[in-house]
Parts: sequence; structure tokens; C-alpha cells
Amino acid sequence: MALTNGNPSSSSRSRAAPNGSATPSASTAVNHTNIVTTKDGRSVKTRIDPSLAVADVLKQLCVNLQMPGPAVDWALRDDGDELVTDDNLKKMIKTRARLKIVSAPVLEARETVERIAQREDPALRLTLYNLQRYIREPAFSAEFLRLGGLARLVDVIYAAHGNTLAYALAAMQNLMILDHGWAALDTAFVAHIVHILASPSSLINVCRPATAILKRLVEAGPANAPGPLVASSSRGPPPAPPGSVYRFGFDIVFSQLRAAPGALETVVSRIGVADTALALHSMMLINSLLAHATDTHWETFINTLEGLSTRKAVIGLMSSHMVDDLTSCVLDFQANMARVMYRTKTTYVEPAAEPAHANALDYIWTRARLVVERDEEDLDGAQIQWRQLGFETENLSREFGEVGVLGLYCLKYFVQEDPDFFAVVVQEQRSRAPERRCPLARASNEVVELLAEHWAIFAPGYAAAPAFQPFFLNFYKVHALALRFFLRMWNESSAGRADFSRIVALVRSQVKIALRQESIRPWHEMEQDFGEVEYRAVRDRQMKELVEEDDLLSKVPIRNLREKLLREAKEFVLQQRIHCLMQGAWFMNAIPITAPAPRRPARPWRFLRLDKGMKYLHYVDSAVKFPVRDGLEDLPERIELSLVSEIATKNCAPPPRADEHTLVASALSFSLMTNEGSLADLIAPDGSRWADWTDGLNMLRRDSGHVASQETADFIQALTDIGLKIKLLDLSGDKVEIPSGLSAGAPPVNSDFYFSDFYDPQ
Repeated sequence: MALTNGNPSSSSRSRAAPNGSATPSASTAVNHTNIVTTKDGRSVKTRIDPSLAVADVLKQLCVNLQMPGPAVDWALRDDGDELVTDDNLKKMIKTRARLKIVSAPVLEARETVERIAQREDPALRLTLYNLQRYIREPAFSAEFLRLGGLARLVDVIYAAHGNTLAYALAAMQNLMILDHGWAALDTAFVAHIVHILASPSSLINVCRPATAILKRLVEAGPANAPGPLVASSSRGPPPAPPGSVYRFGFDIVFSQLRAAPGALETVVSRIGVADTALALHSMMLINSLLAHATDTHWETFINTLEGLSTRKAVIGLMSSHMVDDLTSCVLDFQANMARVMYRTKTTYVEPAAEPAHANALDYIWTRARLVVERDEEDLDGAQIQWRQLGFETENLSREFGEVGVLGLYCLKYFVQEDPDFFAVVVQEQRSRAPERRCPLARASNEVVELLAEHWAIFAPGYAAAPAFQPFFLNFYKVHALALRFFLRMWNESSAGRADFSRIVALVRSQVKIALRQESIRPWHEMEQDFGEVEYRAVRDRQMKELVEEDDLLSKVPIRNLREKLLREAKEFVLQQRIHCLMQGAWFMNAIPITAPAPRRPARPWRFLRLDKGMKYLHYVDSAVKFPVRDGLEDLPERIELSLVSEIATKNCAPPPRADEHTLVASALSFSLMTNEGSLADLIAPDGSRWADWTDGLNMLRRDSGHVASQETADFIQALTDIGLKIKLLDLSGDKVEIPSGLSAGAPPVNSDFYFSDFYDPQ
């Protein structure tokens, strides 16, 4: 029931029942009173029945206030211009929000399109400012698009500048949250956004939405279209259907970024700018590009990022004052780089087919200052080239088989770091008797394997690293330090060819020590661990470790088994976290520690639950906890997950007491952040719930892949270790001999063979 002036007229003393009949409502009247303001400035006190639909409320208000025109021409908004809907009406009533009667979204959309077409400043600027908010409303956006508003908004983006351009881009950014309506954007528009982004004269408030638009375009590729998963062919994912916004993607955006001079360089340079929001958008764009890079431009893109020292920029961000606001993005970047490392490691070295591989090998050989020799023991006089550097054969594809292109580039970096040192080492080893030489290239590959094992670079998927890993992002430098350590241990122990595995074990032991606690240890301490420790100290510690550990774990088949079990553990944890989100949980409503005037929430508790479509978080705020039924009936409010750009952690505090004047962040707090602020600030009841939700929500994000909690990382590790022990018990019980390595044997000399069917005489 809607009552005006606190005194209902005879026409409003009843509410509409579902069947259209009228039922008395005196006994169901509520005590909440809202102030409603009309367009002509009249303010009245209104009592609204929360069981009514918004359309029925408007009908009664229009009758009581004698509003011109039909009720469908009007709508209700609060002071913040949030549209009153059936979903939030109860909240508006309970909080006694000040409401105002305004034009319906459909009429607002028509007026907005007309005003945009007129192109009159400052009227246009105000229109675009309001459009940023209204464009998210389904009724408004549908009418806006139907009337050709998209084309007119694009025209403004081409012609405007300054704040007008910033508002237009922000409106486009919010429109692109929708999964429809903007498929008509073309390549020229993408190129213009890239130009705006790369222009040194662009304002910060212009660059933020421009970067966000590019990120959305990257994500709108055919492979990311919603719907049932279809097995893609070798030619890639199927094309997007006509009218779908999923017709853009990485290839289109990256092609325009390459065409614009300095565009990617500008994005990378903005990682460390003082404006946190711009740095956040830049990091999110880079992460999105990394997560959606296609085979077509993958190598070019990765090489471009490496050339721009992107890793160095992110490492610098780890120690900056903005790190708390960008933690999630940094962890996402680490996870993406783990995927890059895995792909590089599993890409075969093919010097005959890949010019980049041939050039890298040519550089290494030239800096070695050697000449090709002939094998005197071979009747055909076979060449001895790469065996002089420590490879076992001249077949480089096979030599780099376990470490791929990653191994090749690590060796190249080692040479580049100090070419003279490399040449001296090679000449020194060549001067020794063959059985006393250190196989340098083989040692380099083994160090790559040890580092990949340490950082779990096993398979695509989110990285189980809840903390910063600056050493990991410096993979090539760490490899160079560890390889120098390998050479020093070889020399100090007077090792020979038969001692190779013993030196590998020493290096494995030192890697664990040198790379421990990398999120808090300075670089120079890690350098000292590799460069100054004595052979005897390493040997003594390694002997103690051998007493506690089984050498079986270091064998290649066991490492491969561990890799497989790790992938399975990660997938299991993913499903478990999503299940927890669908069950739902109670949280405390918290206050951001940066809030200028912290106020205690009116309702201290919030229950959240993920819907089965995994698109919305449904919730209810309450003064007390209560049993929440299955389903979503008890959860009238919801948060759209596509709006969430980051899960910020440890940045909120419990509501302060009356005598408290400072806020202390809770370790169990987290916030659902958007481009414009926080959608929810919460504190979990315990560490397990915090881990479930922060990691689960991160897994649901389009461009995410990191783990936020040590508990989840430990859980994955424990599952892997348990699974490995069970498998090893099966093998040891059957007394199976596990070899250190497997040889594939020589390939067939011709194609005159076939694979026979397995025959079982039983």
C-alpha cells in the first residue's frame, strides 16, 4: 500500500492481490516511511507496502499525486540515482531511502539519444555523465540501442576530448558489460581507442575507461562465447554467430596495438604510475592479453612484453606503496607467466623450421669461439659441434626435449649476461680430459628442470602461489646464478663425468635454500646463497637431507607422475571451492580501512550464495544470523560477478566501537572491487571460509588464475603428496624398478611398418 502525507486516501487503502482482487491491508501496514519527491519539487511522506511490485506502487503514487500521463512513463530512483526495482524495493523501504519520481528509463533513453545527437556542450557533457549510470539498466540500454544510441555514442568518442570524452568512454565501458548490443563496433573503433590510449596528451580519466574497453574487447573472442563447450578443431574455435559481441578477441586488439607506435610500451609504462586506478587498469589489460593470447601472435606478443621489461615493472610494483590495491593483479600476472613458462618449456626447439631458434643457437655457438671438428673414431667423419658444449648428441631437438625453448633461451641469456665468461668456461672445459669435463649445456638444461620443479611449472592452470614471487619473475637471472653455482660445485669437488647426478643433487638442495621465502627476502641474499656458500657446507647439508628423503623422488618418471597428480589436485580444489560458494556462508559487513568517515553498518551480517549459473552472488543483510533455506528465495539482493574486477584482501576492518578512532585491517577480510569502487566489504568467520571464498571468487573471474590463501596452496600440495605416496606404495609393493630415464630409441628408417593389435591368448 502506498500512502501519501501519512494519510491514505480512500483509493489507496487496499493493495492488489495476485488474482486482481482487493484485500484489506490495515493489519499489514508497515512503519517505514519514505520521502518521495516529484519532478516539480513536491515532497511527501509515503508509506509503501513492501509486498507490492514497483509498477503497482507507481500506479498508486501517480493517482494520489495526480501525476500527468500514464504510470508507465514514470519511475522511482533514490538520491544516488539508483533505479528502484522489484529486487531492491524492500531494501529501499527498510533503509527509508529518499525517493524521487523521474521519467521512466525508456523515456530517459529517448531523451538521451536526442540530446547526444544535438552535440551541445555543456549539455552534452551532463548527458554523458548521466549516461554512465543509466546505460547499465536493462530497460534503458534496450531502448538506447534500439534508437541507434550506440552509433551516436561512437560519433561522440571520435569527436570529443577532455572530460566529455572521458564520460563517453565510461558510458561505452559500462555498455560493454552487457553481452549484447555492441557487435556493430568495427576495427576502426578499436584502432581509435588504441590511439587514445597511446596518446601522451590523453588525460588520466580518459585512459582508464579506454584501457577497460580494450580489455573487454580482448575477452570478447569467439572462444569465450557463453554456451555449451564445443570441441574446437585444429583451426581454432568456431566463429561467433551473427550479431554476437564475441567477434573480437585477442588477435584484433593486438593487431591494432602493434600498428600504433608505442601503444604497448605506454600500457607497460603505466604499471608504475602514481594513479592507482590507471595502474590497475593497465595491469588488468596486460593480464587479459596474456590469458587470451592465441597461437597466431603468441610468440610475437610474449617477445614484445619481454622486450619492454614487463616483468621488471611488475617486480618494482611489488615493493611500491600501491601494492595493497594491486595485489590481486600482481598474483594474476604471476599465474599468467607460469602458463607462459610452461608453454615455452613444452615447445620443441626446431632450428630448421624456426628462424628465432636458429638465431639463438648461432649466437651461442659464435660466443663459444669454437670450430667444428671431425669425429676421428667415426668412419664417416661425423661433425662434432654441439657435443663440444656438453650436449650428448648433435640432435638439438632431442637435447632440448625436456626443457624446450625455455631451455634454449635460458642458455642464450646465460651467454648474453657475460659472453667473455662463457667463452672462458668453454675453453677451460675443452682443455681438460674428456672424462673430467663439465657438460655445460646439459648442466644448463638440468638447472632449468630443477627451477621448473621448484616453482611447479608443470601444466596450464592457476598457480598455487599465494605470495609474491619476484625471483620467479627473474627466472632467467636465477637460472644464470644457479648454473654458475653448478660449475663452481663441479670445479671445487673435482667432479668427473660419473659425478653429474651427484652435482645435480647438490644444486637441487641449494635451490631450495636460496629460493626460500622469496616474497620477503632481498635479491642480494639469494645471490649470496648461490655465489658464496662453500662446497663442504652444501655437501654436509645435502647428506643430511638424503637421510631424510628418498632419491626416488628425483627420478624423471616420478617427477612426471607428480606433475600429473598436481594437475588433478588443482582441478579438485577448483570444484570444491565452487561448491562452497554455491552452499553459501555468513560474513560480517566490514569497513574499508581507507574510509574517510567509517560508520557502523545498519545490518552487521550478510549471507552470500553463488547461483548455479555462476553469474551472480545473491545475498541478504540482516541484524542477526538466521537459517537460510536452500535456493535463492531468502536472498533478495544480488551482485553481478562480471562487474567484479578484483578480489582485494586484508583491506577491511570490523565496525569500530564507540571509543575506537582507528581501523585495523582484519586478516580475514576481502572486498569485491569494481572499476568504480567496492560492491561488498566482508570479513570471513574463519581462515577456511576466507580461503574458500577468496580463491573461489578469483577462479570465477575471466582473467584470473591465482591463489590468494596459503591454506589453498597447502591443500593442493598435500593432495599431491598424498597421491604420490599412494602411487609409490603400489610400485614399491610390486617391487617395480623405476629407471632414472627412458630412451625412445631410434625412429623407423622408413614408413614400411604398422602397429599390430594387442593380442591376449586368454
